[in-house]
Amino acid sequence: MATVDESGNPLVLPVCFAYDGCFIYSPIDKKPKRVSADKLKRVRNIINNPNISLVIDKYFEDWNELYYVIITGSAQVLNSGEEYDKALKILAEKYDQYRKMGLENLGFPVIKITPEKIISWGDL
Repeated sequence: MATVDESGNPLVLPVCFAYDGCFIYSPIDKKPKRVSADKLKRVRNIINNPNISLVIDKYFEDWNELYYVIITGSAQVLNSGEEYDKALKILAEKYDQYRKMGLENLGFPVIKITPEKIISWGDL
């Protein structure tokens, strides 16, 4: 996931995500961090500039099987509400690690990505 700060400096991070058919959700989870969830650079970047890009790819030794998807769009930070609860639920359903850590009970933000453009290459 790529975000940009107020000075135009990019930040690129690997993320876990879940897709509900319309939106992509990526949580702030319990893995150790140097600052609180609301002070994370990716969260601050999204609040200041909602433009975002996400790359999903799969590597294979047989390069004929490689593929990627590049999604650009806008992001927002969810902290509560019905959509927030739904996002946590689908993330916990997709990732056993999130279920085990009790993601739904941590109170950490979720990043919601609204896709606006999708570019893909290879056979998905």
